[in-house]
Amino acid sequence: MTPTALAPDTRAAWPLLERYQQLTGPRLRHAVERLTEPVRTVARYHFGWCDEHGDPDDAGWGKGVRGALVLAAAQAVGGPPDQALSSATAVELVHNFSLLHDDLMDGDRMRRGRRTAWSVFGEAQAVLAGDALLALALDTLACAPPPPVNSAATQEMCRALLHLVAGQGSDLAFEKRQEVSPQECLTMAAGKTASLLAAACALGALSANGTADQVAALREFGHQVGMAFQLVDDLLGIWGDTRATGKVTGGDLRRHKKSLPVVAALHGGSEAGRRLAELYRLPRPLDEAHVARAARLVEDAGGRAWAERQAALAWQRAMDQLAHASLGPDATQDLLALATLIAHRDR
Repeated sequence: MTPTALAPDTRAAWPLLERYQQLTGPRLRHAVERLTEPVRTVARYHFGWCDEHGDPDDAGWGKGVRGALVLAAAQAVGGPPDQALSSATAVELVHNFSLLHDDLMDGDRMRRGRRTAWSVFGEAQAVLAGDALLALALDTLACAPPPPVNSAATQEMCRALLHLVAGQGSDLAFEKRQEVSPQECLTMAAGKTASLLAAACALGALSANGTADQVAALREFGHQVGMAFQLVDDLLGIWGDTRATGKVTGGDLRRHKKSLPVVAALHGGSEAGRRLAELYRLPRPLDEAHVARAARLVEDAGGRAWAERQAALAWQRAMDQLAHASLGPDATQDLLALATLIAHRDR
């Protein structure tokens, strides 16, 4: 899945992710080990470090893209990646806090190819584990040296969290509303998804003492990459390969979720859009046949093409912001490789 006609080669990003994971992973484990039982086992299970019985496992804690963006942004403004490790760790903790809660709110039973934490340990334990990760994230930022930087970093993260919560709240509210405009949906995505990627890039620049202009440009760069990410994620949610994504394709359609392609299709004024609206008014989750039909109607109504165009526009805006940061192509090579992976992915 790609927001452009010709997908760039994303192979260069995978070694970067592995290298940055090796830097951030031990910090994440150290933070989670500070928790007490039973919350610690829930958090460790979510990260793929243990099975549901607490026995060691190696299921993987995800790609670590957001933490990698922090480290790459720090490097882009002239600092060593390990100078931003506290910020990278905090960003990954916040991201996983949001995943624990999102899985519960959305009723998702699969994450990274195995059962979600709430479906294994129950709703209350998953909520507590998410809350614990959020507290660890803020503590990690607050304790990072030096004081002027950690204060600005904590403020940056708190602003992102407020936007994230607002976006998630809108996402949930949309499920109960009959009418949602494409612009409202884009605003929701800006909070729910783009805010944390924007903060990741800004935090990296802050950690490496970037200028105010560099921090602002990289924040907006991350925001636009985040918008492309959400658009592509919504596309994958309808037309992705479950074997590649680890998530059940069609789940958004099944529960009448107003994702970006769906909202565009519903507002296109076409016959296919009207028939899609009829399906979404059914008083029950869609069965497999209805999910397949809904996917066809979204495409026929232009929702798929609209989302792909919007993703391409967001990508171009991200490139413009990177140019405004005045960092030079060599300095931003890793950052660009990671952003390319995010915006031109199939999983």
